[in-house]
Amino acid sequence: MSDTALLIIDMQVGNFSDPNPISKARELLARVKNLIVKAHSAGAPVLYIQNKGSAGDPDEYGTSGWEIHNSVAPVEGDVIVEKETPDAFHNTHLQSELKRKKIKTIVVAGLQTEYCIDTTCRRAFSLGYKVILVKDAHSTWDSPHLTAQQIIDHHNHVLGGFFVDLKRERKVRFRALH
Repeated sequence: MSDTALLIIDMQVGNFSDPNPISKARELLARVKNLIVKAHSAGAPVLYIQNKGSAGDPDEYGTSGWEIHNSVAPVEGDVIVEKETPDAFHNTHLQSELKRKKIKTIVVAGLQTEYCIDTTCRRAFSLGYKVILVKDAHSTWDSPHLTAQQIIDHHNHVLGGFFVDLKRERKVRFRALH
């Protein structure tokens, strides 16, 4: 048992598919997989946030693109929370799951940096959670104005200045409570 949970946001097949996969997709999948192994080994809850994308989105609800990527797929005992907005807490059962499990700290990884990662980190902070953003385990796409890496770096800087503690994947540890 642990008072820290791993929150994996929108790691869905459609976001990794050609012709326009998420930036540094292979590295992201490997880091998230490592986080899952660490969390499971320590008995920390793993919660998956699954976006219910609209028609035409890569993660369109009910399509194969909507499924959680098989290399980081949930196992028995993991929790899946479906959402319809960038805020994983808004109109979902995420808060009740975290309260039921007596979670105080949330480790956040996944997609998409400037939307769901940013919004969920800020909301978790406002709800009183300690938030650890895994600075090398979230990603996005290039925009017309910034590269994906510039967006990631910017959000790490802004969120890390107040809302989250930043850690690299290799530095994240989950402790079992006795």
